[in-house]
Amino acid sequence: MHTVYARILERLRQGEEALLVTTCRAGRTTKTLHDPDAGDGESRREGMRVAEDGDCLTVEERFFPGTRLVILGAGHIALPLAKMGAMLHFETVVFDDRPSFANRERFPDAADVVCDYFDNMANRLSIRSGDFVAIVTRGHKYDQDCLRAIVRGKMPRYLGMIGSRRRVGIVLQQLRDEGCAPENLARLHAPIGLDIGAVTPEEIALAILAEMVREWRNPATGPNAGRYETTDMEILKWLAENRAEKAVVVTVLSVRGSAPRNAGAKMAVLGDGRVIGSIGGGCVEADVIRDARRILDQGGYCRRIVDLTDAAEENGMVCGGVMDVLIEAMA
Repeated sequence: MHTVYARILERLRQGEEALLVTTCRAGRTTKTLHDPDAGDGESRREGMRVAEDGDCLTVEERFFPGTRLVILGAGHIALPLAKMGAMLHFETVVFDDRPSFANRERFPDAADVVCDYFDNMANRLSIRSGDFVAIVTRGHKYDQDCLRAIVRGKMPRYLGMIGSRRRVGIVLQQLRDEGCAPENLARLHAPIGLDIGAVTPEEIALAILAEMVREWRNPATGPNAGRYETTDMEILKWLAENRAEKAVVVTVLSVRGSAPRNAGAKMAVLGDGRVIGSIGGGCVEADVIRDARRILDQGGYCRRIVDLTDAAEENGMVCGGVMDVLIEAMA
Protein backbone atom coordinates (compact mmCIF):
# COMPACT_ATOMS: atom_id res chain seq x y z
CA MET A 1 0.00 0.00 0.00
CA HIS A 2 2.88 2.38 0.72
CA THR A 3 3.84 2.28 -2.99
CA VAL A 4 0.56 3.76 -4.20
CA TYR A 5 0.69 6.47 -1.53
CA ALA A 6 4.28 7.25 -2.55
CA ARG A 7 3.09 7.77 -6.13
CA ILE A 8 0.28 10.03 -4.88
CA LEU A 9 2.74 12.06 -2.82
CA GLU A 10 5.01 12.48 -5.84
CA ARG A 11 2.13 13.77 -7.97
CA LEU A 12 1.11 16.26 -5.30
CA ARG A 13 4.67 17.53 -4.96
CA GLN A 14 4.60 18.20 -8.71
CA GLY A 15 1.44 20.27 -8.27
CA GLU A 16 -0.86 17.63 -9.80
CA GLU A 17 -4.03 15.96 -8.53
CA ALA A 18 -4.27 12.22 -7.92
CA LEU A 19 -7.28 9.92 -8.12
CA LEU A 20 -7.11 6.77 -5.97
CA VAL A 21 -9.67 4.00 -6.43
CA THR A 22 -10.00 1.52 -3.56
CA THR A 23 -11.95 -1.69 -4.19
CA CYS A 24 -13.14 -3.62 -1.12
CA ARG A 25 -14.28 -7.16 -1.82
CA ALA A 26 -13.92 -10.67 -0.39
CA GLY A 27 -12.21 -9.49 2.78
CA ARG A 28 -9.43 -7.49 1.12
CA THR A 29 -8.80 -4.13 -0.48
CA THR A 30 -6.94 -3.21 -3.67
CA LYS A 31 -5.80 0.27 -4.64
CA THR A 32 -5.11 1.68 -8.11
CA LEU A 33 -4.36 5.14 -9.45
CA HIS A 34 -6.60 6.46 -12.22
CA ASP A 35 -6.61 9.44 -14.56
CA PRO A 36 -7.19 12.48 -12.29
CA ASP A 37 -9.03 14.25 -15.12
CA ALA A 38 -11.69 11.52 -15.19
CA GLY A 39 -15.18 12.21 -13.89
CA ASP A 40 -17.50 15.16 -14.11
CA GLY A 41 -17.00 18.53 -12.45
CA GLU A 42 -19.16 17.64 -9.46
CA SER A 43 -17.12 14.54 -8.61
CA ARG A 44 -13.93 16.59 -8.75
CA ARG A 45 -15.39 19.16 -6.36
CA GLU A 46 -16.63 16.54 -3.92
CA GLY A 47 -13.31 14.74 -3.73
CA MET A 48 -14.83 11.45 -2.55
CA ARG A 49 -17.36 9.09 -4.12
CA VAL A 50 -18.54 5.79 -2.68
CA ALA A 51 -20.44 3.12 -4.64
CA GLU A 52 -21.78 -0.28 -3.56
CA ASP A 53 -22.55 -3.17 -5.89
CA GLY A 54 -23.54 -6.29 -3.98
CA ASP A 55 -20.63 -7.24 -1.76
CA CYS A 56 -18.24 -4.83 -3.54
CA LEU A 57 -17.47 -1.38 -2.15
CA THR A 58 -15.67 1.10 -4.42
CA VAL A 59 -14.19 4.34 -3.11
CA GLU A 60 -12.96 7.07 -5.46
CA GLU A 61 -10.77 9.49 -3.54
CA ARG A 62 -9.16 12.63 -4.88
CA PHE A 63 -6.00 14.11 -3.45
CA PHE A 64 -5.31 17.77 -4.14
CA PRO A 65 -1.82 19.32 -4.20
CA GLY A 66 -0.92 21.54 -1.31
CA THR A 67 -1.89 25.15 -1.86
CA ARG A 68 1.07 27.46 -2.27
CA LEU A 69 1.13 30.82 -0.58
CA VAL A 70 3.62 32.86 -2.59
CA ILE A 71 4.84 35.90 -0.65
CA LEU A 72 6.69 38.38 -2.86
CA GLY A 73 8.73 40.45 -0.45
CA ALA A 74 10.36 39.35 2.80
CA GLY A 75 9.78 42.41 4.95
CA HIS A 76 7.89 43.05 8.17
CA ILE A 77 4.49 41.88 6.84
CA ALA A 78 5.95 38.73 5.30
CA LEU A 79 7.14 37.43 8.68
CA PRO A 80 3.71 36.95 10.33
CA LEU A 81 2.15 36.14 6.96
CA ALA A 82 4.49 33.18 6.45
CA LYS A 83 4.08 31.97 10.03
CA MET A 84 0.27 32.17 9.99
CA GLY A 85 0.17 30.71 6.48
CA ALA A 86 2.04 27.63 7.67
CA MET A 87 -0.44 27.26 10.55
CA LEU A 88 -3.23 27.18 7.94
CA HIS A 89 -1.36 24.46 5.99
CA PHE A 90 -0.31 26.63 3.06
CA GLU A 91 2.96 25.61 1.41
CA THR A 92 4.58 28.98 1.89
CA VAL A 93 7.19 30.30 -0.55
CA VAL A 94 8.98 33.58 0.21
CA PHE A 95 10.74 35.53 -2.56
CA ASP A 96 12.98 38.57 -2.14
CA ASP A 97 16.19 39.95 -3.61
CA ARG A 98 17.91 40.66 -0.28
CA PRO A 99 19.99 37.82 1.24
CA SER A 100 19.68 39.34 4.70
CA PHE A 101 15.88 39.06 4.44
CA ALA A 102 15.29 36.01 2.22
CA ASN A 103 16.87 33.23 4.25
CA ARG A 104 15.87 30.11 6.18
CA GLU A 105 16.79 31.56 9.57
CA ARG A 106 14.29 34.35 9.09
CA PHE A 107 11.54 32.10 7.70
CA PRO A 108 11.86 28.68 9.40
CA ASP A 109 8.20 27.79 8.72
CA ALA A 110 8.39 28.38 4.95
CA ALA A 111 8.41 25.46 2.53
CA ASP A 112 10.90 27.39 0.38
CA VAL A 113 12.79 30.68 0.48
CA VAL A 114 14.13 32.07 -2.80
CA CYS A 115 16.64 34.91 -3.00
CA ASP A 116 16.85 36.38 -6.49
CA TYR A 117 16.08 39.53 -8.46
CA PHE A 118 12.37 40.27 -8.87
CA ASP A 119 12.94 40.28 -12.65
CA ASN A 120 13.53 36.54 -12.36
CA MET A 121 10.50 35.82 -10.18
CA ALA A 122 8.25 34.44 -12.92
CA ASN A 123 10.89 31.99 -14.13
CA ARG A 124 11.97 30.90 -10.66
CA LEU A 125 8.49 30.31 -9.23
CA SER A 126 6.32 29.30 -12.23
CA ILE A 127 3.04 30.63 -10.85
CA ARG A 128 0.29 27.96 -10.85
CA SER A 129 -3.45 28.39 -11.28
CA GLY A 130 -4.03 27.20 -7.69
CA ASP A 131 -1.53 29.57 -6.05
CA PHE A 132 -2.36 32.33 -3.58
CA VAL A 133 -0.04 35.27 -4.21
CA ALA A 134 0.60 38.25 -1.92
CA ILE A 135 2.65 41.11 -3.39
CA VAL A 136 4.16 42.89 -0.39
CA THR A 137 7.59 44.05 -1.57
CA ARG A 138 9.51 46.98 -0.11
CA GLY A 139 8.66 49.41 -2.94
CA HIS A 140 5.99 50.27 -5.50
CA LYS A 141 8.40 49.61 -8.40
CA TYR A 142 8.92 46.02 -7.33
CA ASP A 143 5.19 45.56 -6.64
CA GLN A 144 4.43 46.74 -10.15
CA ASP A 145 7.13 44.58 -11.72
CA CYS A 146 5.77 41.49 -9.96
CA LEU A 147 2.17 42.30 -10.86
CA ARG A 148 3.09 42.87 -14.50
CA ALA A 149 4.86 39.52 -14.74
CA ILE A 150 1.97 37.63 -13.14
CA VAL A 151 -0.94 39.12 -15.13
CA ARG A 152 0.94 38.40 -18.37
CA GLY A 153 1.16 34.70 -17.52
CA LYS A 154 -0.95 32.06 -15.79
CA MET A 155 -3.26 33.72 -13.28
CA PRO A 156 -3.19 32.36 -9.72
CA ARG A 157 -6.29 31.49 -7.71
CA TYR A 158 -5.79 34.62 -5.58
CA LEU A 159 -3.68 37.68 -6.35
CA GLY A 160 -3.37 40.56 -3.89
CA MET A 161 -1.14 43.62 -3.76
CA ILE A 162 -0.42 46.00 -0.91
CA GLY A 163 -0.76 49.76 -1.34
CA SER A 164 -3.16 52.67 -0.98
CA ARG A 165 -6.18 52.87 -3.28
CA ARG A 166 -4.62 55.87 -5.02
CA ARG A 167 -1.34 54.10 -5.66
CA VAL A 168 -3.06 50.91 -6.76
CA GLY A 169 -5.18 52.91 -9.22
CA ILE A 170 -2.06 54.48 -10.76
CA VAL A 171 -0.38 51.09 -11.17
CA LEU A 172 -3.46 49.49 -12.74
CA GLN A 173 -3.90 52.32 -15.22
CA GLN A 174 -0.27 52.09 -16.26
CA LEU A 175 -0.57 48.34 -16.84
CA ARG A 176 -3.76 48.84 -18.85
CA ASP A 177 -1.89 51.36 -21.00
CA GLU A 178 0.82 48.73 -21.52
CA GLY A 179 -1.78 46.32 -22.87
CA CYS A 180 -2.16 43.95 -19.91
CA ALA A 181 -5.41 41.96 -20.05
CA PRO A 182 -8.18 43.91 -18.25
CA GLU A 183 -9.84 40.68 -17.10
CA ASN A 184 -6.64 39.64 -15.32
CA LEU A 185 -6.19 43.03 -13.69
CA ALA A 186 -9.82 42.90 -12.54
CA ARG A 187 -9.00 39.84 -10.43
CA LEU A 188 -6.50 41.72 -8.32
CA HIS A 189 -7.35 42.18 -4.63
CA ALA A 190 -6.00 45.63 -3.84
CA PRO A 191 -5.55 47.02 -1.33
CA ILE A 192 -4.86 43.47 -0.19
CA GLY A 193 -6.81 41.83 2.64
CA LEU A 194 -10.18 42.27 4.30
CA ASP A 195 -10.91 45.72 5.71
CA ILE A 196 -10.72 45.03 9.44
CA GLY A 197 -8.91 48.22 10.38
CA ALA A 198 -5.57 46.41 10.54
CA VAL A 199 -2.56 48.48 11.62
CA THR A 200 0.27 46.24 12.83
CA PRO A 201 2.09 43.74 10.56
CA GLU A 202 0.41 40.89 12.41
CA GLU A 203 -3.04 42.41 11.94
CA ILE A 204 -2.36 43.06 8.25
CA ALA A 205 -1.23 39.44 7.82
CA LEU A 206 -4.43 38.29 9.51
CA ALA A 207 -6.52 40.43 7.15
CA ILE A 208 -4.70 39.02 4.11
CA LEU A 209 -5.12 35.40 5.18
CA ALA A 210 -8.78 35.96 6.08
CA GLU A 211 -9.42 37.13 2.52
CA MET A 212 -7.50 34.15 1.14
CA VAL A 213 -9.46 31.66 3.24
CA ARG A 214 -12.71 33.25 2.09
CA GLU A 215 -11.62 32.71 -1.50
CA TRP A 216 -10.41 29.17 -0.77
CA ARG A 217 -13.68 28.10 0.81
CA ASN A 218 -15.94 29.90 -1.65
CA PRO A 219 -18.39 27.25 -2.97
CA ALA A 220 -18.64 29.08 -6.28
CA THR A 221 -14.94 28.79 -7.08
CA GLY A 222 -13.97 25.33 -5.69
CA PRO A 223 -12.32 22.88 -5.60
CA ASN A 224 -12.24 23.01 -1.81
CA ALA A 225 -15.66 24.32 -0.86
CA GLY A 226 -15.68 22.91 2.64
CA ARG A 227 -17.19 19.53 1.75
CA TYR A 228 -13.89 17.73 1.39
CA GLU A 229 -10.93 17.72 3.74
CA THR A 230 -7.72 19.40 2.65
CA THR A 231 -5.10 16.70 2.04
CA ASP A 232 -3.17 16.06 5.25
CA MET A 233 0.36 15.95 3.89
CA GLU A 234 1.90 14.72 7.14
CA ILE A 235 -0.11 11.50 7.34
CA LEU A 236 0.14 11.00 3.58
CA LYS A 237 3.92 11.24 3.88
CA TRP A 238 3.86 8.66 6.68
CA LEU A 239 1.71 6.30 4.62
CA ALA A 240 4.05 6.72 1.65
CA GLU A 241 7.22 6.07 3.63
CA ASN A 242 6.07 3.31 6.03
CA ARG A 243 7.32 0.00 4.65
CA ALA A 244 7.53 -2.30 7.63
CA GLU A 245 5.40 -1.08 10.53
CA LYS A 246 2.07 -2.84 10.93
CA ALA A 247 -0.80 -0.37 10.75
CA VAL A 248 -4.45 0.21 9.93
CA VAL A 249 -5.65 3.16 7.84
CA VAL A 250 -8.92 4.90 8.74
CA THR A 251 -10.58 7.13 6.13
CA VAL A 252 -13.72 9.23 6.52
CA LEU A 253 -15.94 8.37 3.54
CA SER A 254 -18.81 10.77 4.20
CA VAL A 255 -20.36 12.92 6.90
CA ARG A 256 -23.83 14.16 7.78
CA GLY A 257 -24.49 17.02 10.14
CA SER A 258 -21.83 18.92 12.09
CA ALA A 259 -19.16 16.22 12.21
CA PRO A 260 -15.68 17.29 13.44
CA ARG A 261 -13.89 16.35 10.19
CA ASN A 262 -14.96 16.17 6.56
CA ALA A 263 -14.79 13.33 4.06
CA GLY A 264 -11.18 12.57 3.22
CA ALA A 265 -9.78 12.92 6.75
CA LYS A 266 -7.38 10.09 7.64
CA MET A 267 -5.57 8.57 10.55
CA ALA A 268 -3.39 5.52 11.07
CA VAL A 269 -3.53 3.15 14.05
CA LEU A 270 -0.23 1.37 14.68
CA GLY A 271 0.45 -2.00 16.23
CA ASP A 272 2.17 -0.44 19.26
CA GLY A 273 -0.93 1.64 20.06
CA ARG A 274 0.21 4.91 18.55
CA VAL A 275 -2.21 6.94 16.44
CA ILE A 276 -1.08 9.21 13.62
CA GLY A 277 -3.48 11.87 12.39
CA SER A 278 -7.06 12.29 13.54
CA ILE A 279 -10.63 11.92 12.34
CA GLY A 280 -12.06 14.05 15.14
CA GLY A 281 -10.78 13.19 18.60
CA GLY A 282 -11.88 11.18 21.66
CA CYS A 283 -15.57 10.35 21.29
CA VAL A 284 -15.22 9.89 17.53
CA GLU A 285 -12.16 7.68 17.60
CA ALA A 286 -12.64 5.37 20.60
CA ASP A 287 -14.83 2.76 18.88
CA VAL A 288 -12.97 3.17 15.59
CA ILE A 289 -9.66 2.42 17.28
CA ARG A 290 -11.13 -0.74 18.82
CA ASP A 291 -12.16 -1.92 15.35
CA ALA A 292 -8.76 -0.94 14.02
CA ARG A 293 -7.00 -3.11 16.60
CA ARG A 294 -9.17 -6.06 15.55
CA ILE A 295 -8.24 -5.43 11.91
CA LEU A 296 -4.60 -5.28 12.96
CA ASP A 297 -4.91 -8.87 14.25
CA GLN A 298 -7.21 -10.31 11.59
CA GLY A 299 -6.41 -8.25 8.47
CA GLY A 300 -8.94 -7.15 5.89
CA TYR A 301 -11.25 -4.20 6.34
CA CYS A 302 -14.54 -3.06 7.84
CA ARG A 303 -16.87 -0.12 7.48
CA ARG A 304 -18.27 1.67 10.49
CA ILE A 305 -20.96 4.31 11.05
CA VAL A 306 -20.03 6.66 13.89
CA ASP A 307 -23.13 8.45 15.21
CA LEU A 308 -22.22 11.36 17.49
CA THR A 309 -25.70 12.79 17.87
CA ASP A 310 -26.46 11.38 21.33
CA ALA A 311 -22.89 11.80 22.57
CA ALA A 312 -22.91 15.46 21.54
CA GLU A 313 -26.08 16.13 23.52
CA GLU A 314 -24.96 14.21 26.61
CA ASN A 315 -21.44 15.66 26.76
CA GLY A 316 -22.18 19.16 25.54
CA MET A 317 -20.00 18.65 22.47
CA VAL A 318 -19.94 21.31 19.76
CA CYS A 319 -19.86 18.72 16.97
CA GLY A 320 -22.40 15.95 16.48
CA GLY A 321 -23.36 14.40 13.17
CA VAL A 322 -22.73 11.02 11.60
CA MET A 323 -19.50 9.77 10.02
CA ASP A 324 -19.07 6.83 7.66
CA VAL A 325 -15.52 5.47 7.91
CA LEU A 326 -13.49 2.77 6.20
CA ILE A 327 -11.00 0.85 8.36
CA GLU A 328 -8.46 -1.22 6.41
CA ALA A 329 -5.24 -3.08 7.08
CA MET A 330 -2.17 -1.52 5.50
CA ALA A 331 -0.58 -4.24 3.43
